[in-house]
Amino acid sequence: MPDWLWIDAGPVRVWSAATLVLLYVALCTALARSRRRRQDSFHSILASSAQPPLLVAFASQTGCAEEIAQQTATALQSAGIATTLAPLSALGSAQLRKTERALFVVSTTGEGDAPDGATAFISRFMTNGTATGPALTSLRFGLLALGDREYRNFCAFGRRLNDWLGRHGAQPLFDAVEMDNGDTTALARWRRHLDTLTAGATTRWQQPVYDSWRLAGRTLANPASAGQPTFYISLAPLDPARAAHWQAGDLIEIRPRHGTERVVQFLEAAQLGGHETVQLQGRSVRLAEVVARSILPSPSAGAHPQVLAESLAPLPKREFSIASLPADGRVELLVRQARMDDGTPGLASGWLTEHAWLDARLEARIRSHGAFHSPDDARPLIFICNGTGIAGIRPHLKARAAAGRGPNWLIFGERSAASDFYYRDDIDLWRRNGVLTRLDCAFSRDQQTKIYVQHKLLQASATVCEWLHKGAGIYVCGSRDGMEPGVRSALEEIVGADEVLRLIEAGLYRRDVY
Repeated sequence: MPDWLWIDAGPVRVWSAATLVLLYVALCTALARSRRRRQDSFHSILASSAQPPLLVAFASQTGCAEEIAQQTATALQSAGIATTLAPLSALGSAQLRKTERALFVVSTTGEGDAPDGATAFISRFMTNGTATGPALTSLRFGLLALGDREYRNFCAFGRRLNDWLGRHGAQPLFDAVEMDNGDTTALARWRRHLDTLTAGATTRWQQPVYDSWRLAGRTLANPASAGQPTFYISLAPLDPARAAHWQAGDLIEIRPRHGTERVVQFLEAAQLGGHETVQLQGRSVRLAEVVARSILPSPSAGAHPQVLAESLAPLPKREFSIASLPADGRVELLVRQARMDDGTPGLASGWLTEHAWLDARLEARIRSHGAFHSPDDARPLIFICNGTGIAGIRPHLKARAAAGRGPNWLIFGERSAASDFYYRDDIDLWRRNGVLTRLDCAFSRDQQTKIYVQHKLLQASATVCEWLHKGAGIYVCGSRDGMEPGVRSALEEIVGADEVLRLIEAGLYRRDVY
């Protein structure tokens, strides 16, 4: 090193040089941190600040579409995307025109019908008189359509909405996703599409949580009936703190299982014992347990247990109307045993009414069904139901009785008063103590001419008009194909189709049909 460096490098100059070096290092560090912060926030800036909130709109009949829409909004928010969650019926022209990105989650009910939650939107934009609708050239959208392939017009309303959006200039973000009866593969595809909207940020999807319940009671409700066996089912939560919250109108979603005989038949045909252990989602599970919870194809002899387990899809979940209130301490159901073409019991009804043993554990979760909740006021209510549909009406009447709300009118239909008058003791008590202002029963087989609930409505036309004039609401629960169309037709004859449509849009005509 040259001597002059040693001579000139006095204490002051050394200190100054060190200070400059430190300042330089600090400046570089600050710039690097700022650059990293900009890079780390780049995706969220693109997703939120640079764009208005993403609209998540839903139209739901039983609450499934609404729940998935809520999960969708939450997942996007977890990735830094601002969202607005809204029912389809609340959307107007101005909001649609100014929206740049939207996701629609909509269901189809019955043979291609739109859910009640879409009625106002349809009358506003999709009827013949308003088919032009707003220009949506600034809108890019994704659509998840819920349906059931057992019906001919699968996902009909979702497809109709998709076409309407396209005709008015909206551009798809991705191909529409159609989900058959809760299909997990379709839902996974929807979630992957959500990831494309987050500019690389990770979405966190909140999976529904199933609780453990115990089959606490099972009693034949219709001995000597000409119809299929129907059972009072009682479920007790193993953890009451987790499972004790619901209200009148809510549903319970149950994961069914095959009966032991069916599982053994499948495993024997596959030449497997069922005791083999397989790995699924990081857990060790017995093969017999996997088979009991899965859709079973034609068995193939010689399949490796692990390969077989990975190839099986889970059984679809089933929903039932809850016939009790939390104060009762248990979930009570009224389940009619369905029969397959070969005469064997249906999947979920067979599991609950025949295959499961008393005290058996099952997985289930309570699901809110906001479209069938009771009003918070004491307005008059007309309850119309047939068969096991009385299960969905019973908690409403129990809650109204406890709150002293009325008047209440029940119209109930079944085959025979002697064998099919479900919850007769409750109904007789409500009639005696005034909870039921009026009761009309239509037992179709108790006279030569068959009488159904819609006939009782027509016979009481003047009283129906009187109750509706006082602001009454109408709650319908039971068979989608056999009863509800007749009830709606009768109401349209009494008050007119336009008035029935107004009742639906105002939330005064509510359905829980299946």
